[in-house]
Amino acid sequence: MSFSRFNLHPTVLEGIDAMGYEKPTPIQEQAIPVILEGRDLLACAQTGTGKTAAFMLPILSLLAVEKHDATSVNTLVIVPTRELAMQIDQQVEGFSYFAPVSSIAVYGGSDGSNWDRQRQALEHGAEIIVATPGRLMQHIQMGYVNLNGIQHLVLDEADRMLDMGFYDDIMAIIAYLPKQRQTLMFSATMPPNIRKLAKSILSNPVEINLAVSKPAENILQAVYHVSASNKLSLLASLLSKKDVVQSAIVFASTKAEVKSIESKLRKEGVSVAAMHSDLEQKQREEVMRDFRNRKVQVLVATDIVARGIDIEDIDLVVNYDVPSDPEDYVHRIGRTARAQSDGVAITFVSPDQRNKLHSIERFLGTKIFVIDYKPSE
Repeated sequence: MSFSRFNLHPTVLEGIDAMGYEKPTPIQEQAIPVILEGRDLLACAQTGTGKTAAFMLPILSLLAVEKHDATSVNTLVIVPTRELAMQIDQQVEGFSYFAPVSSIAVYGGSDGSNWDRQRQALEHGAEIIVATPGRLMQHIQMGYVNLNGIQHLVLDEADRMLDMGFYDDIMAIIAYLPKQRQTLMFSATMPPNIRKLAKSILSNPVEINLAVSKPAENILQAVYHVSASNKLSLLASLLSKKDVVQSAIVFASTKAEVKSIESKLRKEGVSVAAMHSDLEQKQREEVMRDFRNRKVQVLVATDIVARGIDIEDIDLVVNYDVPSDPEDYVHRIGRTARAQSDGVAITFVSPDQRNKLHSIERFLGTKIFVIDYKPSE
């Protein structure tokens, strides 16, 4: 099946072709026709399945034919993190290349010029706003944001937003929107609180459930049983072979641990950068740019990155700590083996983390391959 089989506007099809998309993913196959019909949607699909294109392509197609005021906000996309906001905004630019649509990412940070740029777009109109809830509420409370023209509302990574405590902000934002609108809700998981939220904001939605929540088959998964004191030397050893590992993400559980790993790897001569909440926005953007452009070999991060970036050709994902939630394990290792490429995911398991590993294996329905490890004397 090709995108040409959808009733998408010709300018959107040109953008798809320019972006190199050849055939739709399962979530795109099912979601695009529903959205083009104007129906509300509740979709459960994990990260890396093409959700952004699933909702942006039909919305851009509708924008090309709908009567709307180009100086007012037509579509609002609410996301949990600034990284995801920037990523979606960049994809909008690509898809709408042949049918120029104004869009802006609205997210937090201490950069005053960033605030002014966001305010100008919100005051004078950008057709698509991609925003984090907290930052958008700050602008709304200043009194210059007009959301009366919203025709499409998208909540992306809805489960993560609720986990991060954004429920009140989301409901406050929705109170400013017209009741007659199309609402699309995407979530990687479907716990009771998501069902409750969906019931309160969606109108007779179509439901799509693709949450297989299993890692891609082309990810080689492996485990090292290793003491906490030996994790760093093992990590440095794995990353030392630059001809084999050209791009890697290391996930740690805490910000302090991320900083410590970065410092110690740098001393070992590894090209490394860290992503954590203490960085200024410009610093975070610079880190991601350097990692994308392969100026940095290794990115060390907390789970904030797991659902917030879309970078192809990552050779290796290392779980320095075993994540507590099996779903987080799936999201972490899903950063590798993107776009049908192969990848490797390795998890370091200290004795006190073996129960977490067993939970992940039960969730996956399989044992993860164990690599023998003998620490050097």
